Amino acid sequence: MPQVPTFSTSRQEIAGVSVKQLATQFGTPTYVYDAATIVQRIQDLAAFDVIRYAQKACSNLAILKLVRENNVVVDAVSAWEIRRALAAGYEVHGDPPPIVYTADIFDREALELCIEHGLHVNCGSPDMIRQLGEVAPGREITLRINPGFGHGHSQKTNTGGQQSKHGIWHEQLNECLLLADANGLQITGLHMHIGSGTDLHHLSQVCDSMEKAALEVGRSIKTISAGGGLPVPYNSEQTYVDLEKYFELWDATRKTLEKSFDHSISLEIEPGRYLSAEAGYLVTEIRAVKQMGDNLFYVADAGFNNLARPIMYGAYHPISVARKDGQEMGQEHDVIVGGPLCESGDIFTQEEGGFVSARKLPPAAVGDLLVIECAGAYGYCMSSNYNSKPLAAEVMIEEGKARVIRRRQTFEGFIADEMI
Repeated sequence: MPQVPTFSTSRQEIAGVSVKQLATQFGTPTYVYDAATIVQRIQDLAAFDVIRYAQKACSNLAILKLVRENNVVVDAVSAWEIRRALAAGYEVHGDPPPIVYTADIFDREALELCIEHGLHVNCGSPDMIRQLGEVAPGREITLRINPGFGHGHSQKTNTGGQQSKHGIWHEQLNECLLLADANGLQITGLHMHIGSGTDLHHLSQVCDSMEKAALEVGRSIKTISAGGGLPVPYNSEQTYVDLEKYFELWDATRKTLEKSFDHSISLEIEPGRYLSAEAGYLVTEIRAVKQMGDNLFYVADAGFNNLARPIMYGAYHPISVARKDGQEMGQEHDVIVGGPLCESGDIFTQEEGGFVSARKLPPAAVGDLLVIECAGAYGYCMSSNYNSKPLAAEVMIEEGKARVIRRRQTFEGFIADEMI
């Protein structure tokens, strides 16, 4: 299990490169990724037979290429995620399938791409089984099962239970077996994911549900997927899941099924946030320091158009200050950190429900830099052009060298598809 990091409120470098240098060279706001952290997190999961990256967490082509070169296959949840995987060099055929399309629906383009490239499909609804079978009988598929319960750090990230749209309801499994038979499809795997931040207690319940579902499907099962949801610490009070025990629980389920079916079962895990969250940093410049009654605000040039997790989930992100003059930090005081958008909710230091909270940070002035940490998952990929703000640049650091992996959006590019 990785050692929980110590979070500091001051930071002068990222992966050996000066924060000030990054801001000077690439501008702000800019996402910065430490490639070595992603590789380390991949290595953490080496006990699993297959690591399948949930690219929705952070889908830059350079990130996809990096994980591919480290023997990680990929999950796609949309037509254009399929296209991203192909653009990053993933093959369409292999064992395990290099690209798996996992969703609750086929939009028309996604179905066409799955047919065109012969992609493996992880079906999240009975309708997907029917729609695929009508045009591509003879395929092997997996099913994503909703076991009837869920778990998540926010209700919005809970992907199990009857209030979740995700997966095939566990009581409909037999119906789906008949539907697959009628449409000439063979069910060769099961996938079960109940939400983010899964703990070992909930995991044991998932494993029991997986075993029950797999035994109902029978000997055609060749793979089981533990899904994702592996937690990462966003503050010093949080921790990682015990990966050794996590694997032991799933491995025990796998071995039980192997004994029942008398053949080997491949065990997959599908991390997204676990691979990319800690690798990512959002570097932003303080553009105003404002006293509003009893509250002191640092207002930066990044907002929820760049990082939406705080306004969406009340998500906590570590924040540190990088002084432009490189001088020692003064005594910390209470600060509210906000962005430039014309919205009262454009606050990075808020709790779920929109409650604004202060954070202990060192004194800072206009021109100093803030580093919003653990921002590599559901950061850039959820960005928007709200308030006609440009999308940020993305930079990767490998072996102490920083390079652009996505240029900052230009105004010409921003309006290119509009017509008067």
